[in-house]
Formats: sequence, C-alpha cells, structure tokens
Amino acid sequence: MMKGLTLLSRVAGLAVLAATATAPVYAQAKTLTISWWGYNGEKMNANIIEPFKKICGCDVAFETGNNADRLNKLKIRGGKGVDVIYLTDSYSQIGIDQGLFQEIDRSKVPNIADLYDLAKAPQGNYGPAYTIGRVGIVYDKAKVNPPVTSWNDLWRDDLKSAVTLPGITTTAGPLAVLEAGKHAGVDAYDDTDKAFEAIESLKNNVVKNYNTGSELVNLISTGEAKVALAQDFTLASMQAAVPSMTWATLKEGDIATLNTVNIPKGSENVELAHQFINFILSKEVQQAEAEQGVDAPVSTKVVLTPDQAKIWTYGADMIAKLSRIDYAKMNAVQSDWIDRWNEIFGM
Repeated sequence: MMKGLTLLSRVAGLAVLAATATAPVYAQAKTLTISWWGYNGEKMNANIIEPFKKICGCDVAFETGNNADRLNKLKIRGGKGVDVIYLTDSYSQIGIDQGLFQEIDRSKVPNIADLYDLAKAPQGNYGPAYTIGRVGIVYDKAKVNPPVTSWNDLWRDDLKSAVTLPGITTTAGPLAVLEAGKHAGVDAYDDTDKAFEAIESLKNNVVKNYNTGSELVNLISTGEAKVALAQDFTLASMQAAVPSMTWATLKEGDIATLNTVNIPKGSENVELAHQFINFILSKEVQQAEAEQGVDAPVSTKVVLTPDQAKIWTYGADMIAKLSRIDYAKMNAVQSDWIDRWNEIFGM
C-alpha cells in the first residue's frame, strides 16, 4: 500500500512539474472570475472549466445567482469584481444601457465567425450569444383540437381557463404583451392601451400565471392548464409529466431568446476573458454542451442527430424563422407594463 501511495505521489508530482513547464508564466497567478447562474455545474466543470484551466494555466472562480442579483452586484461595484458575466439578452441589454460592459475585441474571438448571424453581435459590439432558445406555445394535443397554429389561438373560445402565461417579470412575460398588440392589430410600444385591452380579453382563457419552470410543469401535470406560452427549455419537463404536450408550429414563427456573455468594464483579466469566450464558442465545447443537454449550440459547425436536436432550437432553417426582440425598447417600458399587467391579473 505504501509503495502504491509513493508511486501515485511521484506521478502527481511529475504532472505538476509538466503543467508548470507548459503553462504560460503570465497566467499562473491569475484567477478568471465568472458570474453565472450556477446550474449544470458538473457538466460545465467537465466540458469548460477544467479544459480551459489546462489551456490558460489560470484558476477559475465563480459568482452565482439570478440575472437581476448578479447584475445589481456588478452595478454596485462599478463594473468590477468579475471578468466574464453570463446573462439573458434582456438583462445584458440593461448592463449595456448602464455602461457596465466593454466592447468585445472580435480579433481575439475568432470563433465568432462560425456562429449563426443571430448570435454574432445581437446587441452591437458587445458580447455574442453562446446559446439560443425560443419562446412559443406548447399544447396538449390529446385535449386541444384543432391544433394550435397561431399566436392568435391563445384567444380561442374553446381554450377558456386552459392557458397559462409567464408572469410579466419573467423573461417571456413581456412577449405576451407584444403578441397581444399584434392580435389587436397594433404595435404594443406605440399603442399600449390596445395591447392591454387584448390582454384583458385574454384573461378568461388564463387559468394562472407562472413564475418558475416548476410552477409551469405543475400546472400542466395536474391538468389545470392545457396550453402554455413557454420557453423551449421547459418542453422536456412538460413532456415528462404529460407526453402529449407538443410544441406548436406557429405560422408567424417563434421568438428568439439568447444567453449572452460579456466582459465588464472593471475586468482585471481582459485577455483571459476574451480567450475564455473564444473557448466556449468553439465547435468542441458547443458540441459537447448540446449533446449532453446543457445548451443549444450557436456554432454552425455543430452537427446533431435528430434525436439530439429535438430538444433544441437548432439548425439554419429553424433559426432563420425566429424573430428578435428589441430589449432596449422593452426595458424602457417595463415598469409601465408591469403596473398594467398587475392591474389585470393582480399581484
């Protein structure tokens, strides 16, 4: 036993010496600090963190929490404290508007060239998207007939007390207002009154608003709701509870949601931050994350089997049909929309 331990110790010592000999000297004392949500930690560690540490010769630390909390911490610190921040595009737009991020030097992130156009520069010269999702309608095909084929179907008379909408403060919630405006024949930004009149007329069909994925799955599994306006990452959980839940093919198309990665202005490791972003956009990382059910790929080099692709927003044809949200405009009206929504549905 002692001989085995001695041998293991010698091997470990040689590995450390080899790593020391090959790692860049400038990076040995550096720590890249990443702000992110904290889910899928084991897979992220295996697919991204440990491989990147070997490449950069650096340490990696994390700050975790939801979008709002992490962005608020960054604002309080004046853009300092983290080197890379993961956010949904609605929150990264807030960070951009507040002047918290620096522009990306795309010459240092060559893998951006391999992304779908939608992901390359979704908010100007700031961070790219590293994954893509969509918002659409999911319905129980065993109980809803005819099938849902349009956003306007949410207002169908046969769906009274059958629909669940995301709460107005969730990522997808404000999108219901945009679609209500279209249903009323107006732009919700230009004629907010008519858009919310359409939300009021939808109220009879809404059994409840949900604020978390678990609330949504519970409403579907108990049969309280048969139709949901939802993000695609919730589909697998809904189908696990009710196998007949189906993603609707909408004639107007679905709405894109993007998760972005940015470099705060106060980053102390800008070169490492660029290197990290380039790494997570590589074909190898994007492929592994998609195959393992972590994130949908934005790299055009990723190839998935039909079975692997079925849970994702994936492929040029699907992505070309997505519409994008102008979050600068949406964030400007958010407070008013929240108040109007709560007048209809209550707090």
